[in-house]
Amino acid sequence: MSGVDVKLVLRSTRVVTPEGTRAAAVLVADGAIEAVLPYETEVPAGARVEDFGDDVLLPGLVDTHVHVNDPGRTEWEGFWTATRAAAAGGITTLLDMPLNSLPPTTTVENLRVKQQVAAPKAHVDTGFWGGAIPSNTKDLRPLSEAGVFGFKCFLSPSGVEEFPELDQEQLARSMAEVAGFGGLMIVHAEDPHHLASAPQKSGEKYADFLASRPRDAENAAIEGLIAQARRLNARIHVLHLSSSDALPLIAAAKAEGVRVTVESCPHFLTLTAEEVPDGATEFKCCPPIRESANQDALWAGLADGTIDCVVSDHSPCTTDLKTPDFASAWGGISSLQLGLPAIWTEARRRGHSLEDVVRWMSTAPAELAGLSRKGAIEAGRDADFAVLAPDETFTVDPAGLFHRNQVTAYAGKTLQGVVRSTWLRGTRIAADGVLAEPAGRLLERNR
Repeated sequence: MSGVDVKLVLRSTRVVTPEGTRAAAVLVADGAIEAVLPYETEVPAGARVEDFGDDVLLPGLVDTHVHVNDPGRTEWEGFWTATRAAAAGGITTLLDMPLNSLPPTTTVENLRVKQQVAAPKAHVDTGFWGGAIPSNTKDLRPLSEAGVFGFKCFLSPSGVEEFPELDQEQLARSMAEVAGFGGLMIVHAEDPHHLASAPQKSGEKYADFLASRPRDAENAAIEGLIAQARRLNARIHVLHLSSSDALPLIAAAKAEGVRVTVESCPHFLTLTAEEVPDGATEFKCCPPIRESANQDALWAGLADGTIDCVVSDHSPCTTDLKTPDFASAWGGISSLQLGLPAIWTEARRRGHSLEDVVRWMSTAPAELAGLSRKGAIEAGRDADFAVLAPDETFTVDPAGLFHRNQVTAYAGKTLQGVVRSTWLRGTRIAADGVLAEPAGRLLERNR
C-alpha cells in the first residue's frame, strides 16, 4: 500500500464481492476502491474506519431505467427528488429515460438542456439514454458521440405525443444506424396490432385493464425484435419484461448468439394481478402486472439467466393522473426508493441470496450500460456502496418516500431489508433517511 493515501476503511463481517460474501476491510483512496483485504487488516495511518458490524456492505445499485421527467414535467418528478429517493434506496447510479421530459432526449441540443438541469441537483451519478423516434435517425450518431448510453424506442404509443413509436420499417432503419456505430437499442416491446385487437374497456376493474394488454402483444413484439437483431447483427435490450411466455424465445435467441439482453422490474417480481384492488391505479403500468403463475416463471427466468437484470422503471406522475379508471389513468409504478427491499424480500422467500440480488441490481445493469467502474466491490471500481440490514423489516409509508409524489403500489407493505447508508465515491450521501448535499456526477458513455 506504499504511496497510496488511504483516507477511509469500511469494514463489515459480510461484504458482497465478486468472489462471494466474506468479512473484509475495503480500503478507499481518491473515491475509488484501493483494495479489498481481510477484516483484521491493519488500518493505514491516518485513515478513518467505519465498521458496520454484521450489516451487509453491497456495491451501490445501478438503476438503468428511471423516468425523471425533468425539465418540462418536473411536477411529476425531478432530478432533485428522484436522486434523493435513489440515494435513500441504496442506488448510487441511475440512467434517465429520454421521454416524459420536455424536451425529450432526441437531439444533442436537448441532451445538453437536460444535463444543465441535472448537474446541480444530482445526489447520485446520473447518465442519459437517447431516444429513437421516426424523425431523428440523423441525430442518433451525434447523440452517441455526445455520450448517451444507447437509444430507447417504443413499438406502440408511448403515452406522450412528443415521443412517437417506430413502425417496423422505422425500427429497422434506426437499428441499422445504431448497429453501424456499435450502439445499443433498448425497446419497449408491445405490438400495436395485438393491442388494437384486444378488448378495451374503461372502468375500475383491473381484470379489464389486464385483458387490454395481453401477453401476445409482448411475445409478438419480442419475436419481431429478435428477428431484426439477428438480421442486422444489432445489440438489443428488452425493457421491463412482463410476459413469461417470451422466455423460451429469448433463451433460444441467446443460445443462437443473438445479442439480446432482458430486464424485469420489482413490480412484476413482487406484485400480482390477483392482489390489485379495483380502482387502485397506483398498480397500473404497461406492460401490466400479471398473474402469480406468470411471476413464478419470471423468477425461474432470473434464476437461469434468461433475464439479466432487475431495474425499477420508476415512472411517476402527479396524484391527480392516477384516476380510478384504469383506461385513462397514467401508467407507471413509483418504486425507486423501494426496489432493493422489495426484491430482497421476495428473493429471500424464494431461496435466493444477496449475491444474486447484487448481480441482478448492480453488476448486470452496470455491464449493460458499459459502466466499468460501477457494479462490484473490487479494486479499481468507484467506492460506491449500500449498507443493508437484511433482517430488519419496515412498513412502507408513502409519506417517508423522497420522490416528488407519494403514490406507490407498495403502500402498507412490510418489506425486509433496511438501507442504513449509501456511499458515493467514498462519501456518505445518505444515512438513516438523512441526505447530504448533491454530490452526483453526470456520466457519459465511455468517459
